[in-house]
Amino acid sequence: MNWLKTLAVAAALQAAALVPAQAGENLNAIKSAGAIKIGTEGTYAPFTYHDESGKLVGFDVEIGEAIAAKLGVKAEFVEGKWDGLIAGLDANRYDTVINQVGITEARKQKYDFSEPYIASKAVLIVKEDNADIKGFADLKGKKSAQSLTSNFGKIAEENGAELVGTDGFDQSIQLVLTGRADATINDSLSFLDFKKHKPDAPVKIAAEQENADYSGIIIRKGEPELLEAINKALADIKADGTYKTIADKYFGQDVSK
Repeated sequence: MNWLKTLAVAAALQAAALVPAQAGENLNAIKSAGAIKIGTEGTYAPFTYHDESGKLVGFDVEIGEAIAAKLGVKAEFVEGKWDGLIAGLDANRYDTVINQVGITEARKQKYDFSEPYIASKAVLIVKEDNADIKGFADLKGKKSAQSLTSNFGKIAEENGAELVGTDGFDQSIQLVLTGRADATINDSLSFLDFKKHKPDAPVKIAAEQENADYSGIIIRKGEPELLEAINKALADIKADGTYKTIADKYFGQDVSK
């Protein structure tokens, strides 16, 4: 009759696997361990990257550390490539991902997000002395430096621009500065980071999209206590000035709105 016992044990294990975790289980486990594991890229400046000494730094890294402190634990970062970063939640490699993850309806079907903590907009960047381009519609017939497969490139094309292909933000800005392109449409946060490091660069924002894209801290579904704790921590670091200090350090202004 051993085979019956084996079947019974297997059935019990299968049933147990289907039972959701008890309420608060992961938050309790995090507090017991004294650390929250955070998935991040480590190659995406200024959000998460390594400085000259090799230390993991960045806006999202400091936000993660500040949230961990509010939870009464340490932040333990687990680095991974973007392509598999969010999927790492499914594999329980970490408790959350903090990596400027955009809040989308598709992702919300499978995961839970904190309240937004980053807002970014598509901005139209031109040379400081450019008086011809005041809005997106003025791109018609002009050259716009863009990553050809990006959403920003699509916006430029929709407004009648001739695209000049680039590898990313830095190259796009250089083409504008040297006059090989009239403009570039890019992320507002990338522009703020650039101006933070090169405040005298003769470029400006001529226009910005009305609607912002928001990013949040992402966790597995079914962990409402952890989500509530993260949201409270976010609210606390905004209230006590910690968030503003971190944002000022990397962008020169509050980037949550």
